[in-house]
Amino acid sequence: MTTRPKTKSAARRTPPTLKHRMRRGPADGVIDAMLGFSDFGRKTAMDELRVAGGTMVPVLVNEFWTSKQRDGHALHEVSYRACFKPALPRFFISRFTQPGDLVYDPFMGRGTTLLEAALMGRRVAGCDISPLGAVLVGPRLAPPTMLEIETRLAAIPLAWSGEVWRELEVFYHPDTLRELTALRAYFIERDARGEIDAVDRWLRMVAVNRLTGHSKGFFSVYTLPPNQAVTIESQKRINTQRKQAPDSRNVRALLLKKSKQLLGEDLPEGAALGVRGRKAPVLLTRSSDDTPELKDGSVDLVVTSPPFLDVVQYTTDNWLRCWFCGIDSKSVPIWQLRKIEEWEAAMLRVFRELHRIVRPGGWIAFEVGEVRKGTVRLEEHALAVGAAAGLRPACVLINDQDFTKTSNCWGITNDTRGTNTNRIVLFQRA
Repeated sequence: MTTRPKTKSAARRTPPTLKHRMRRGPADGVIDAMLGFSDFGRKTAMDELRVAGGTMVPVLVNEFWTSKQRDGHALHEVSYRACFKPALPRFFISRFTQPGDLVYDPFMGRGTTLLEAALMGRRVAGCDISPLGAVLVGPRLAPPTMLEIETRLAAIPLAWSGEVWRELEVFYHPDTLRELTALRAYFIERDARGEIDAVDRWLRMVAVNRLTGHSKGFFSVYTLPPNQAVTIESQKRINTQRKQAPDSRNVRALLLKKSKQLLGEDLPEGAALGVRGRKAPVLLTRSSDDTPELKDGSVDLVVTSPPFLDVVQYTTDNWLRCWFCGIDSKSVPIWQLRKIEEWEAAMLRVFRELHRIVRPGGWIAFEVGEVRKGTVRLEEHALAVGAAAGLRPACVLINDQDFTKTSNCWGITNDTRGTNTNRIVLFQRA
């Protein structure tokens, strides 16, 4: 393999012989379009990767979508670990689908791909092994009105005289904890009786995203950002270091405030959110290598980001959210794939399932990353595994930006590695 371009200092010009020695195939039009892409004032650089069988796969480097953190509809503003920005799925949805096509994410997380596709008038399906996926995604695909939210909130009793988890007072004022316990019991009981509805689901989703954070917009005292709940012992240390104690928060007021923020922007014309007469989105809570609910050849486009080995600890990060939703976080079989061989075996199963459900000629955009301080480049492994599953590798897109957001979960503490790029392996279903 030739030297890989990694940053904006990489060569801007494609070697004159490189493009011509690539094997010509069905993805040529896509590659030519990416080579001509210059929306942000840069030309696409091109390199190559050799995959199994000796096939050369183009590696295309540019700023393909914006580096702005808040470039998406207000409904996207729900926190979750290791989620990509709406601009990433939008880039592929706009190029590879039409309104009414089916877009699928087998690792949907907070649902960025699904929500963006629905905002663009596409049908959507998603899967996540954690029940939190459906909790976070479903309500935003069929949002209630503010009048419905205000009416329901006024009717939910928040007085609580029963037992509380007193250790959680490191996060919450006792009065706030009692109200949250009452709200939690309300949702769990309604769900158990089969009476939970769209308004309840919306309020539960908002509450889950207000549990902890570092401003007065959250129920908790100052702690880590809302996509990561620290342990009780860690919060004790934070409180001691900051000489802080939880103050009382108005639960109803915070739920209303966040709901208004999420619903404060008009929907784009043609958006397919909560449309009457349209089939409900398919939201699966199961392993994405076995999805019999999805028909053969039914999916037009997949945009997803799989687990990056064991970089993100979803179980520990989401323990408080799981408690609130009545989920036993330790019983959720989250994939923690520590060895690259384990990751390849799991992804092979997923790719084989995607080969079944994606229509011939359909596309798969598989976002991976440089992990373990750049020593592992998952795009190389994804190319090999995808090809072994019968998919046709089209190219690797490296979205290279000036913007860097320091991310401790990648083991990076400066702006020199890792978080400046998205690395997307693009496959086509033969």
